Amino acid sequence: MALTHNLGFPRIGTRRELKFALEDYWKQNTNTDELLATAKSLREQNWQTQVDLDLAPVGDFSLYDHVLDMSFTLGHLPERVQGLKGSELDHYFRVARGRSPADCGCSGVAAGEMTKWFDTNYHYIVPEVSEDTVFSLNSQRLVDQIAEARSAGVTPKPVIIGPVTYLWLCKARDGYQRLELLEHLLPVYGQLLDQLADLGVDWVQVDEPILVTELDADWKLAFETAYHQLKSSRAKLLLTTYFGTLGENLQQACKLPVAGLHVDAVRGCQEVNAVVDWLPPHKVLSLGVINGRNIWKTDLGALLEWLTPIHDKLGDRLWLAPSCSLLHVPVDLEPETELDPEVRSWLAFATQKLDELRVLRIALNEGTDAVAAPLADNARAIARRRNSTRVHNPTVKQQVQGITPELGERQSPYPVRAEQQAVALKLPRYPTTTIGSFPQTTGIRKTRLAWRKQEISRELYVTTMKAEIERAVREQEKLGLDVLVHGEAERNDMVEYFGEQLEGYLFTRFGWVQSYGSRCVKPPILYGDIQRPGPMTVEWIAYARSLTDKPLKGMLTGPVTILNWSFVRDDQPRRDTAFQLALAIRQEVLDLEAAGVNIIQIDEAALREGLPLRRSQWQEYLDWAVDAFRITANGVSDTTQIHTHMCYSEFNDIIKDIARMDADVITIETSRSAMELLDVFEEFHYPNEIGPGVYDIHSPNIPSREQIVTLMSKAAERVPAERLWINPDCGLKTRQWEEVIPALENMVAAARELREAAG
Repeated sequence: MALTHNLGFPRIGTRRELKFALEDYWKQNTNTDELLATAKSLREQNWQTQVDLDLAPVGDFSLYDHVLDMSFTLGHLPERVQGLKGSELDHYFRVARGRSPADCGCSGVAAGEMTKWFDTNYHYIVPEVSEDTVFSLNSQRLVDQIAEARSAGVTPKPVIIGPVTYLWLCKARDGYQRLELLEHLLPVYGQLLDQLADLGVDWVQVDEPILVTELDADWKLAFETAYHQLKSSRAKLLLTTYFGTLGENLQQACKLPVAGLHVDAVRGCQEVNAVVDWLPPHKVLSLGVINGRNIWKTDLGALLEWLTPIHDKLGDRLWLAPSCSLLHVPVDLEPETELDPEVRSWLAFATQKLDELRVLRIALNEGTDAVAAPLADNARAIARRRNSTRVHNPTVKQQVQGITPELGERQSPYPVRAEQQAVALKLPRYPTTTIGSFPQTTGIRKTRLAWRKQEISRELYVTTMKAEIERAVREQEKLGLDVLVHGEAERNDMVEYFGEQLEGYLFTRFGWVQSYGSRCVKPPILYGDIQRPGPMTVEWIAYARSLTDKPLKGMLTGPVTILNWSFVRDDQPRRDTAFQLALAIRQEVLDLEAAGVNIIQIDEAALREGLPLRRSQWQEYLDWAVDAFRITANGVSDTTQIHTHMCYSEFNDIIKDIARMDADVITIETSRSAMELLDVFEEFHYPNEIGPGVYDIHSPNIPSREQIVTLMSKAAERVPAERLWINPDCGLKTRQWEEVIPALENMVAAARELREAAG
């Protein structure tokens, strides 16, 4: 009998209940008990949704981030937080965002560094280690949730990050080797597993996703050390991998002394037969057969044909699950009553993916006749999508086939362009700007919602948005910023806004996915060939341009970021889809230039996020990703300055490809890393201009003038001052005006001080 289980479920709630509970708590509109009650209610709802599974995950729910949760479970807090007053929850939010409600408006502490979780758009808080790091078990969170799960009627399977992956995720300073901490970490894991066994837990899911990356000998040895020490645990360990193939780690993963192994059978389908052959006969094999990263229905008929011989061979040793945690997809398709019915029939969100698992289990255990109706419905939906004329547009495909290398080339090399742009723009040394968005106030959001619901006229909507744009322009003029932006009041999301105006996209109302903490995004669904029917941003940006004599920057989202932050069609190579997007955004770039906008920022925040997890596969991706950007950006004249922005991306190891993008100016996140991301420029001569972020917009803390001067002075040690810009880490839409204005005042004051110091 094949069993079913789940690796993790979305935490945010169908209506983003967790987001609103967190934000009310941070604003001190609610107390701790109310926040924790909301969290408990959401966990109970999640377990009820998963009640038909043989095993349900426990510990996958988090108030901010599951990596941060693991740090607290291991008693691993940054030293700067340990001596502060307050509860454990206060410490938790201090690490997460630099401040807790208990800090009473104080400046707070430095928040933990944040970066992307493997190749997803989820951000985690990076654990910090040094030779003084100590660990101590703090398991009450898991203990309480196990009891809750049992009360909800599910069989609990605690979920923890494995010890080797945890150390791999850590950041060590001053050259300290993270693996030196393994001997101190493993006893704490042993205590945790013993405690779970004492609670009657049968299986523990131990996530070790770094097994799908290329590991050196030391990290491979760490797996042997860790699991041979933990094999005495009375709880059965399910070693869990996801996001890719095991590759050269396959044999080791199969041989490690654990009771079961989970593999990603979506991205690693070609490896499954080898795993079946290598796995010892006493071990369980969990196959992640439902895609946990995308929203398309699974072809259940084809999957059953593939699974049946594996089930015949393994019998009770076969478990079925999603490929990874369902954290990366929306909660439920049912509320999407306004969605296009045809495309809706092709989709499956987290709740529906569990339904697919149930059908597979019944079909394998009882025969396909027991689920004939849902299998027939699934087959019809798969066939309709495959043959739909809405998906395929011959004209678009011909345009992609007609792309030539010349489309990706600027008229002149950067040094020539830089001279012309300096004359045209007349910017001072250390020019100041922002990344594009300004606070999205309640009034802005209400107006956009009323327009979407057709409760107000277009005339009133345009008038209101233009008033907000003018406010943003006037505030920037008052602050003394050198390059202004229009503030993006009309935009709901940097990807969704563009997708709404492109053919081949579809949008949900409730398809939210957690990005970090209370930050949720609603990825659009890219289901067909892409075309731009008409200008998307020109009206708003041209209006802002007419309001000021100062340089103004037009804001666009780049093709690779639109691709990586959408739910993308899976019936053609991602490269082809990226090039379709590049051609569409290129048209917008040219229209902006024609409207008199001579600084254009094309955000590629997610370029690195799309890197394959195996370095040997990077170059193929980087070649077409950089080409897509160049196709988008390089139709303009030399006097038009092209910017791009990348946030929370460790890109030191792809710096040559970043340089090949040939943007005139690149802005990046550096404030949480104290400019460490710029270390690469000590060895690599980056040829163009760069704006290292000096204002951490993911924290309510306001940077001082002195802090900004210190950060920029560090930057000037690596990059010539004449090629440095000063800007925040990212857009300011999630912040409040009362935070933004003093922060930008300090940024402008720091620029003046630096200019004076430079003479």
